[in-house]
Amino acid sequence: LSYRFGNTETNETEWKELPGCQNVTRMECDFSSAITEYYDTHHVRIRAERREEVSPWSSIFEIIPYFIAQIGPPGIELQSTNGAIKIKVSPPEANQVRKMWISYLDFKYNLVIWENSSNAEFRSQSIFPTDIIDDLAPDTTYCLKVQATLPLDMKEGLFSPIRCVKTTRKAVSDLFCATNVRVLALNMKFHLLWNNRYKQHVSYNVQYLIGYLKKLPDDYSAKWLNVPGCENITDTQCSFSSIITTVSGFYYVRVQAMSEYNTSCLSNEVKVDPLRTNEIGPPGVKVDISDVLLHIQISPPGGSESEVMREHYDLSYRVLYWKNSSNNEEEIKMKEIKQTIGTVSDLTPSTLYCVKVQAFSEFYNKSSRYSEEKCVRTPGDEILPLVILATFVIALIAVLLVATPLVFALYQAYAKMKYVFFPSCQPPLNIEGFGGQLFSSPYMSTTEEPIANFSIIETVITEEVNQIDFKDYKHSKQSSRDSGNYSNDDDTSGSKMSEEMLEKEIV
Repeated sequence: LSYRFGNTETNETEWKELPGCQNVTRMECDFSSAITEYYDTHHVRIRAERREEVSPWSSIFEIIPYFIAQIGPPGIELQSTNGAIKIKVSPPEANQVRKMWISYLDFKYNLVIWENSSNAEFRSQSIFPTDIIDDLAPDTTYCLKVQATLPLDMKEGLFSPIRCVKTTRKAVSDLFCATNVRVLALNMKFHLLWNNRYKQHVSYNVQYLIGYLKKLPDDYSAKWLNVPGCENITDTQCSFSSIITTVSGFYYVRVQAMSEYNTSCLSNEVKVDPLRTNEIGPPGVKVDISDVLLHIQISPPGGSESEVMREHYDLSYRVLYWKNSSNNEEEIKMKEIKQTIGTVSDLTPSTLYCVKVQAFSEFYNKSSRYSEEKCVRTPGDEILPLVILATFVIALIAVLLVATPLVFALYQAYAKMKYVFFPSCQPPLNIEGFGGQLFSSPYMSTTEEPIANFSIIETVITEEVNQIDFKDYKHSKQSSRDSGNYSNDDDTSGSKMSEEMLEKEIV
């Protein structure tokens, strides 16, 4: 045999002889020593020789070692412990210096187990390199074998040799172990629940293990950690949401029970794949009516603070809506939307419509419960008169707001024009009562009438004085008509002149 790397069009001188495959008489040959690169293309050819005669070279056989190689059987170690079987698996090529399967973490292991009896039933399950097989009958011999696989490359290896082991009985003290351990997760809030069969005092520790540690062939039993807030508790439930720091990996949780006699017992382990273990809660819904549309506003499950629900589940929403009437034959209609806001058209006036919404994720095949029903009534035809009345009132108010300043301005202009062209003049107070009573003297006011000054004058003189006074009265009256006004000061001066004339005549 001879071989070469690379293209078949290379020169003949590049072919090399395969060590250990020269002048062989068997129909097979191991040329593993010539394979140095498992992902490179190799070319192999063969010819027959008899004494000095040689045959032509065969057709070239092209191979890529990684793709034609088969996965070998893994190694296994078994231990019977407390009614279960502890198994440790070694990856293929574990004892070889040169390894084709470098990334042993990519291996998955399939276990086939059965009772060593004539009517045995085979049971298959996936296991980790270090694992415990429980739920077995006590004092029973079980046989098993393990196969390594590479799911990404769709490769299945050979099974390991069959190994058998006999189980033991569980210790009596394990009766206080936590049973029926289960996970309740809703909107990325995770709780672990379990049952307590023991009637005496028992305390519990909830423990967790990061999932990738189980992929390692090493023993991980010392790498379990206590969940904060779930240490030395007496309740049969506890929240472990604080340890879920990523949704891309997975976790394992278990319960460690401690009795009053300082003995402990571990429960079964529960796998937690956050996005698959979690359940989707119902969304929130608000409905409103605008014109002839029914508006639906949806709040994602978990509330506004739950970014994981929105980002990783790629939620869609299934909206159910119907007329809430006495007719039970009303059809329930459905529409699916991706957004958190939707509308429904073609509504009937004066009708009560009800809505409920369900959230779902197609990728994870998960659906929530439906939300609470929300109902709203569409407006009817009787609202038209109210609209007309409201329009009239608004128009009237607008007219009043415009007309009031205009009327006020016209009134002010009218008042000023009347004041300028038609003034209102009032006579003095002493003229207003002139026509109502006859004055005793035109020169004196009633309060200053000098009656006592003439009490000692003779009759003749009095008559003369009266004549003078009458003349003065006529003169004063004439002057009053000419001027249109008089004053008490004029009366007083007139009286003084009369007294001076009388005094002259008497003398």
